[in-house]
Amino acid sequence: MVNRIVVGAHYGLRDWIAQRATAVVMAVYSVILLVTVGAIGPDSFEAWRGIFANGFMKFITFLFFLSLFFHAWVGIRDIWMDYVKPTSVRLTLHVLTLLALIGYAGWAAQILWRL
Repeated sequence: MVNRIVVGAHYGLRDWIAQRATAVVMAVYSVILLVTVGAIGPDSFEAWRGIFANGFMKFITFLFFLSLFFHAWVGIRDIWMDYVKPTSVRLTLHVLTLLALIGYAGWAAQILWRL
């Protein structure tokens, strides 16, 4: 009998499901956006603004961005964990990545609700 020592953070299944769920959200949003743009055919800034004047469209666009940022977080975090061995450097990269993604989410919200 071999004693197996299991180490690591055990993110596997949870991360796999998170990546798939966020990918589905982004795919559904892409279809909705393509259908909307195809139906309206916006040819000016005002037409584009009209598409996003709807609260529902703003909400699902923001949901798309949150899904994109979480999807990116899972992928980049795994890269840092797999390939950056010094703990202090890895922690620094994790914090910088999180700060950037949170900043991007705030920026996306500002842009969407400024329209």
